[in-house]
Formats: sequence, C-alpha cells, structure tokens
Amino acid sequence: MSLIKSINLNRRSLLLASALPGTAIAQPARTPNRGGTMVMIVNPEPATLATYAVSAGNIPMITTQIYEGLLSYDWELNPTPALAKAWVVSPDGKTITFTLQEGVTFHNGEAFTSADVAYSFMEVAKRFNPNGPVILKELEAVETPDPMTAVFRLANPAPYLMMSLSSNNMPVICKKVFEGTVPLSNPTANRPIGTGPFKFGAWERGQFIRLDRNENYWKRGFPLLNRIIARFIPDAATRSAALEAGEAHYAAYSAVNAADIRRMQANPILGSTTLGYGTTAATSVLEFNLRRPILAKREVRLAISYAIDRQFIVDNILHGFGKPAVGPLSSVFSTSGWFTDDVRRFDVPDRIAIANRLMDEAGLPRGAGGMRCNLMLEVNSFGEQWLRQAEYLKQAVAQIGINLTLRSEDTATWLRRCYTDYDFDINEPFYSAGADPVIGVHRHYVSSAIRQGTTFVNNKDYRSEVVDRLMDDATRAVDRAQRAALYHQAQRQMVEDSPGAWLCEVQYVTIFNKKLQDHTTGPLGTYEAFERAWLER
Repeated sequence: MSLIKSINLNRRSLLLASALPGTAIAQPARTPNRGGTMVMIVNPEPATLATYAVSAGNIPMITTQIYEGLLSYDWELNPTPALAKAWVVSPDGKTITFTLQEGVTFHNGEAFTSADVAYSFMEVAKRFNPNGPVILKELEAVETPDPMTAVFRLANPAPYLMMSLSSNNMPVICKKVFEGTVPLSNPTANRPIGTGPFKFGAWERGQFIRLDRNENYWKRGFPLLNRIIARFIPDAATRSAALEAGEAHYAAYSAVNAADIRRMQANPILGSTTLGYGTTAATSVLEFNLRRPILAKREVRLAISYAIDRQFIVDNILHGFGKPAVGPLSSVFSTSGWFTDDVRRFDVPDRIAIANRLMDEAGLPRGAGGMRCNLMLEVNSFGEQWLRQAEYLKQAVAQIGINLTLRSEDTATWLRRCYTDYDFDINEPFYSAGADPVIGVHRHYVSSAIRQGTTFVNNKDYRSEVVDRLMDDATRAVDRAQRAALYHQAQRQMVEDSPGAWLCEVQYVTIFNKKLQDHTTGPLGTYEAFERAWLER
C-alpha cells in the first residue's frame, strides 16, 4: 500500500471537514433487529439508475445498495475489502493484483468472476463512466488469469486509483447482462442487477423506488432490513414534515433545506450528523459556456465572480452550513498541501467597482435601464436552496448590468440541456471532489473531459494547454511536495481564466429518525450500502 501514501495526508482534513462540532449519530446500543422497512428521502427523483454511465448525486443513494465495487473505505480512508478480498500493488506501482471474493452471485443468479471486473472497467467504465477517462487513464488492461483474480496493468503509477474503487465511483456490473448492448439503453439500466445486499424491486415514477433484501447476499447474515423505500417528495416542506412525523427515517445531502435543519435538530425523535461526507468535498459552482460570445470574454467571467458575495450565500442561503470557496480545489485538501488560497481573490472591498470596470473593458456599455447584456442561468434542480441561490445571483449580477433570467426544469431536461445540447449560458451545479482531485476535480477542467452527452464533466468548452499539462503532471507525481506545487499552479491559472465561478464549500447534514441505527458506518455515508442498518421496534 506504499503507493497511496502520497494521498494519506489529506485524510485528516477530510475527516475534520465531515465531523463538525455538535454532530450526533446513532450508536449501536442493543442487539440489532432483523426486518423492517427503512424509508429514505431522495431528492430529486433520479432520471436514470445507470450509475455506471451517469454521475448525478441522487443516483448512488439508491444504486450503491444494488451494485458493489472492488473496495470500500474505513473512517481514515484506508481501502477495505468489498468484492476484492485482498490486493497487492507491485513495487513499480504499475500492477495491482486483486483477489476476488468467492461465492458471490449477481441478483440474476450469475456467478461473479474476474470476467465481470474486466468488462466493467475496460468496456464500460473507461468508455461511459464520467470519471472513467480521467481516473482510468493509466489503465491499459485487466487480465483474468483465473476466475477469482483480476490484474490491473497500468501505463504509469496511479496512486489515486486505490481511492476510487467504491461502488459509487466504479460499480461492477454483470458482463452477461451487458455484453453486446449499449449500456445506457440496456434493459437493466433502470432495473439494475448487481451483487449488493438489496435487489431492485419496483419503480413507481414520481413516487418511490422499492429495494428488497437479497436473500443470497454473500455477506452471511446481512442485510438486516427487509427493504428500503426511496421516496420522492418534490416539496421541501413536505419532506421535512415526513421526517418530523416519523413517516421517513433518513434524508441526506440537500433533501432537507438548510433553513429547516436547526429546527429539526431540536426535534426529540430526530438526530443529525455531518459524518458520512468524508469523500464529498462538495463545492457549489457556476459553469460558464465559453461557446457564447459574451462569456468567451474573460473580463465578463471575472466581473461575474467579483459581483458575487459568497459570504452572503453562506449566511443566508446555506444558513451557516458551509464556507466561501476561493477556487476549484476545496480547502479540505489543505492538510495534504494541494489546496492554496494564494489566488486572485474576489472578496475585496471594491469588488463591484472592479467588476463594472471589467464590463466596460469587455466592450459592454450600459444601455436602457442600466443593463449591458442578457444571460440565462440554468437553476440546479436538486433542491430549493439552489433556487434561492439563483435568485440572489440574479440580484448580484444586476449590479454590474447583467440581466439574468432564471430557468428551472426537471432534472433530466436540465442535464440534457447543459451536458448534451450545450444550450445554456450559465449553469449552477455543484460537484464533489472525492478523496483526491483526480477523482472529482480534473473532469471539470481538463480538455480531455469535454465529452458531449456525459454529465458533470467539462461542458464549459474550457481548453487550456497549461492546465492540461499541470493536471496531467499532478496525476503522475508521486512526490507530495511536487504534486502540491503543480496543483497550486493549476489553481492560480484556472482562477485567472475563470471558466466558472466557485461559490461555496457546502457542509451537508444528514437528518435521521433515532429509531434507525447503524446507517452511517463509514466515510461514504449514503453512498454505500445500508447492509448493517436496522430499526428499533
């Protein structure tokens, strides 16, 4: 495991970020009960369950109960066994040999073997997974010397790879189900077949997805629950009411509005925790479509960043559950040395004057009503807080003469518009950096991640030879100090180019019914299976 030492130093910062003062989490107090139905709120309803090809954050809450990865992770982000029970990394870092679990079957009865691993990585993940071209760039082949051995052959050492093999990032799928089909249109895309503790049961569109216990799960004695119901409740007040009435047991990420969290923390039947987000490092951002003539002007992009008061968003939209962002890397990477705030800063006292001067320099004089230009903002569909943020952004950029129109659409339409059709001016997503920048940051800014039709990648048409080289060198760098220096340069260049605006580092809070035990058992939180979760009677 010596090859992943270069990323170990960021663990403390990740854990500190996810374990803020005042959090509480249910602890096992009695012998776990078997049976019962856990109801969790997922917002918004996923457009698809094809998690192997689509990376929207509302999908893995469901699919990590069904699909499994080669590895999981403990609280200190050390790799732990999942479908791989053991592994050996060669001294040169270019070969990883995985010994697989025996006696594992897919939900359709097919035996799990190394052929499924090779197919999942080489034929699906490298080609269709949004993270694949970046995370698996060095992966040249997966050899299968026997059914229980998978050998990864790498062109160059990739120490970050061992941190990206969970079911969330790289699910293992059944070769016999997918071979010869287009993954996104495979009949099981929305009726998934995996090896996990729960099997797909039913999907009532607009209402719920039901997952049933896998009676043949390879971890004997698990899962404890009979089933999981993922409910889709569009209205934020109704979601909160369902938790307060005991009708739902669990809500993570932004399923509960930040404005409601303090009140719900005072409810005696509810608990809360910020644990389980150790690999999230979530950042709220804006994406500028550089294909648009106005946004192709660097001065306009910088002006928008200067116009935004990030502390206002933290205080009034996130209600304190976050902090201002200064660039593309989250400050959770401070301990590793990869993060720097030595970049152009937009939180300066004369920021509005600077922004207006930049708009003048861009050749956009004020016209009727003081406006200089019209732009459209695509509102994030993942919760009301994003609409509130969009409403603030409209007011903020009006100060510099930008008339911003807000457009809200359902999740599928929003994603298609921004990542397939490129029919947008400014987009309002958020992204999770993961346990390493290669996992969650690179795909938003390197030019090789401009992949039309793939969600949450470089849809901005941002192309920088300098950034590509720096990020590529950082990917291969084993020396920690060298890697940090490369990331510092990359951050400075990206902020100077400003292909987007970095708004806030978001601290998510999970709200749960205190009857639900052992729901958060590792740093992946909602993004790993609830195999050990149980309900008090």
